[in-house]
Amino acid sequence: MLYPIGIQNFEKIRKEGYAYVDKTALIHRLATTGTYYFLSRPRRFGKSLLLSTMEAYFKGKKELFEGLAMEQLEQDWTEYPVLHLDLNGKEYDSPQALTKNINYYLSLWDKELSTDTSSVNDIDIRFKQIIDIACEKTGKKVVILIDEYDKPIVDNLGNPELADNFKKTLQGFYSVLKAKDGQIRFGFLTGVSKIGKLSVFSGLNNLRDISMLPEYSDICGISEEDLHKYFDDSVAELAAANNLSIEECYGKLKDMYDGYHFSEESDGMYNPFSLLNTFGSNRFNEYWFETGTPTLLVNVMKQTSFDVTTLSDQVEVSVEDLSGMQDIINRPIPLFFQTGYLTIKDYDKEFNIYTLGFPNDEVKNGFLKFIFSYYVPVNPAEGNTTTAKLAKALRTGSPDVFMRTLEALFANTTYQIQGDSEKNFQYAMYIIMELLGEYVQAERTTSNGRIDLLLQTKEYIYIIEVKIDNTADAALQQIEEKGYAKPFVNDPRKIFKIGVSFSTANRRIEDWKVIE
Repeated sequence: MLYPIGIQNFEKIRKEGYAYVDKTALIHRLATTGTYYFLSRPRRFGKSLLLSTMEAYFKGKKELFEGLAMEQLEQDWTEYPVLHLDLNGKEYDSPQALTKNINYYLSLWDKELSTDTSSVNDIDIRFKQIIDIACEKTGKKVVILIDEYDKPIVDNLGNPELADNFKKTLQGFYSVLKAKDGQIRFGFLTGVSKIGKLSVFSGLNNLRDISMLPEYSDICGISEEDLHKYFDDSVAELAAANNLSIEECYGKLKDMYDGYHFSEESDGMYNPFSLLNTFGSNRFNEYWFETGTPTLLVNVMKQTSFDVTTLSDQVEVSVEDLSGMQDIINRPIPLFFQTGYLTIKDYDKEFNIYTLGFPNDEVKNGFLKFIFSYYVPVNPAEGNTTTAKLAKALRTGSPDVFMRTLEALFANTTYQIQGDSEKNFQYAMYIIMELLGEYVQAERTTSNGRIDLLLQTKEYIYIIEVKIDNTADAALQQIEEKGYAKPFVNDPRKIFKIGVSFSTANRRIEDWKVIE
């Protein structure tokens, strides 16, 4: 089977025999029940392919839909002029960058319509003229498809002046949709977040947001039903290549890539990019994260004071907060949801509260490795090596090696904890323990600057008490006084008690001691 890894063109996929998961019934429903839509989905989740499929449909390319649901649903196959704008794949680092890219598409549409509007300097007016010309020349209303509608804004959250400039430019450009409403057959806009939706489309009050509607929850991505319908043979090959049974392989795929819920009533969805890459290479890996972290999330994580340790447990958020994007620096949970790092785990209908958590192992591990570089003094590329050293030390009963590795981390001259070093040290320890949780049992409780850590392997138990600006002896004394080892008195495993002192002045582990 051919897997369309990185291929977002529907016509190419269909003509060259690549695997295609049929979403055309949902496209037909959208086309026949409304005019303007907005869809938010994480990156690499199939939004661009969705728009490409819509473009082929509205251009009347019936032959591309042979064998798909659309072939039976559509009877007329009317050809409309399609204006497809993609704001992805560009660097928006100057006010001219956006207008230059938009003008590129305006010129492209000019060429398709055999006209020339290049003498018009105002992109809003030029857009209006092209819509008028398209309607006049074809006798049909126009279809407008816009991919990553607010990328110039979200890429510049750290540069408010430039972001505001782009917002004003896009407001004017998108206002054409309302001004030319009578000449528009269909409009569909996608993005990763909803940051700019309310402000950018303030005048387009009939834009229907389908991002969290149950009936469209599987319009992008691959469902469990899709997996069995299209990829049973692929799963069998993957299982054989990894010495797994078919059931074990399905289980690992679910743990790694399933679990995205875009409404409280929807089934889990698989990340299509990671799933197809896994089938293509017959290897399990964190493919989604290898493509990089969104600039938007990087900018927010640099600025936020949000306690990242709360993400290890499931977090609660109101319906209003989840659907909005106000003050994302101090309240980034909706952003984590919209970018795919958190997903819906439960919903309380009585109080309209969502419970959110990591969708799967790929996202959890990838997110931890991402924030590793912000709170832990190690190059992100070295994160796996460091985690492996720590895990091996715990498994082999080597607390001295474990502590020396930790000590070396925080003594690293590249360590750049700023501001509240006590808080950031706690974050660093949380990340380390969560990453170790893949290899050992890790539990922790925090209170008033104290970190209690309990690490367990098949043969060893580690009880760790960390004191801030105090002594390792004081930490060991607390372990004894509080009786932290009592629950394991009849446990045959060897117990190590470790006292650690962290200095906020020196921003490093000052001292540590181990007793058995």
